[in-house]
Amino acid sequence: MFEKWCAIPDKIRFLLVGGVNASISYLIFAIAIHFIGQEHYQLCVALQWAISSFISFFNQKTFVFCTKGNWIKEYLKCCTTWVVSYLCNALVLEIIVRYVTKNVYVGQVFSIMCAAVVTYILFKHFAFKTCKKSEIK
Repeated sequence: MFEKWCAIPDKIRFLLVGGVNASISYLIFAIAIHFIGQEHYQLCVALQWAISSFISFFNQKTFVFCTKGNWIKEYLKCCTTWVVSYLCNALVLEIIVRYVTKNVYVGQVFSIMCAAVVTYILFKHFAFKTCKKSEIK
C-alpha cells in the first residue's frame, strides 16, 4: 500500500500532506497568539515554526518524498530549508499585517501558502533530493 502511495506524483502528495502540516502549523500559531498576544505575532510565528518543524520533517520524509535512511543528513538540510521558509513566512506576514490587514490570523493564512511553495521547491531540489541511477558514477 505504501508503494502505491509513493507512486502518486509528489506534488499531489505534498498538497495532501502539506495541507495537514499547514493546518497543524496554523493551529500552533493560533494557540500561541491566544496565550502570548497578537502584538507578539512574530514571536508566535517563530514558535510555530520551531514546533511544527519536527512534525513536518517526519511527514515530508516519509509520506511526500518517500526517502529511506539519511535521517540526520536530511534533517540538517531541512533545517536550512526551514530557515529560508521561516524568513519567507515572517516577511510576508509582516507585509500583510503592516500594509494590508491588521488581522494576524488572515495574514498567516496567506503567509503559510507562500512559504509552502518555497518549502516544496527547497525540499524537492535540496533536502530530499535523491540521485537518479543515471547520475551515480
